[in-house]
Amino acid sequence: MTTSHADELRLMLVNLEHDGGPEPSPGVLPERWRQAYEGILAPRRPDWLAVTELTYSQTGPRSSTEDIAAATRRWDAAQRSLGMRGFRAPMGQGRNPTGLLVRESTFTIHADYEHRFIWRTPPTNVVIGLPDVPETPIVTASFHGSFCSPQGREREYEELTALVDKVKAQHGRDPDRSRAGCWLFGDTNEYPVPTGEVVPEIDWASPDITDLVHRRHRARRQSDGTWKSCTFLDELMTDCGMHDPARFAARRNDKPEALNATAGHRAIGQGGGRRIDRGYMDAWTVQAVEDVNVIDMTGVSDHHALEVVLSRPALVEALRRTFEPLAAGELVA
Repeated sequence: MTTSHADELRLMLVNLEHDGGPEPSPGVLPERWRQAYEGILAPRRPDWLAVTELTYSQTGPRSSTEDIAAATRRWDAAQRSLGMRGFRAPMGQGRNPTGLLVRESTFTIHADYEHRFIWRTPPTNVVIGLPDVPETPIVTASFHGSFCSPQGREREYEELTALVDKVKAQHGRDPDRSRAGCWLFGDTNEYPVPTGEVVPEIDWASPDITDLVHRRHRARRQSDGTWKSCTFLDELMTDCGMHDPARFAARRNDKPEALNATAGHRAIGQGGGRRIDRGYMDAWTVQAVEDVNVIDMTGVSDHHALEVVLSRPALVEALRRTFEPLAAGELVA
């Protein structure tokens, strides 16, 4: 389906390295933050934006009055510069919390939740709706998987299936059974399964891999002594009937560049650029994807931003369930 710009919606994910850094002086926003929010994000006018590493935009229970004031200033500035309403997850064990921003002229806000999931960095979970289809909520989340524990990530990601469970698989308008869309975007700290990927797999036995702690964080040693990259989340979401919009753009819309690396470009000894920043969408709404762009953030962050362009008319039909869902695993077959 071809749409006009007015009929497009933009979902974005950005991992601005440590939130652009601390204020150089009280009340002054750092230059990298301004470049990201004012120079890159605001001109693209996202309708929904997942953000991670809100290092200086959120505080914990032991934060000083000065830190709380600085975080409030920065988060208010983010919402103001983008013209969006923001939500932040509470601080966890990690120091880089997540957030999510929604354009209220596009979506209605149904609910936001302070998750009680046990995560190193708790996800931000907001349920939104498209006014055209008020009967079908969209369960959305911004997440950041544990950087240091494959086993911890698996436990965290199993909790995400509680959100996926809201989708349900029925077709049509059955008033006795609920249904929802589901969008989960984040820094996975894991890799996609290699089938059809543009970025080659990491050879963990290569002498170029010198960061052995990183290898232990991102791969599992097999019984024969070899190492296998962590792909648990990708496998889990596939099994649950969720789909990667970048794969949809690459396989269905002939956009192979959608599978370009999003992070790891400057990581010496860790295996090079990787596609660890990803989104997952339910089997209906993913079919509204028209394009996926990897937005260059070189010099601003160690991650590139991800932009998913949706056809609004197709999204309306997806939420109404007027066509069949995409079969689980179809894009990785």
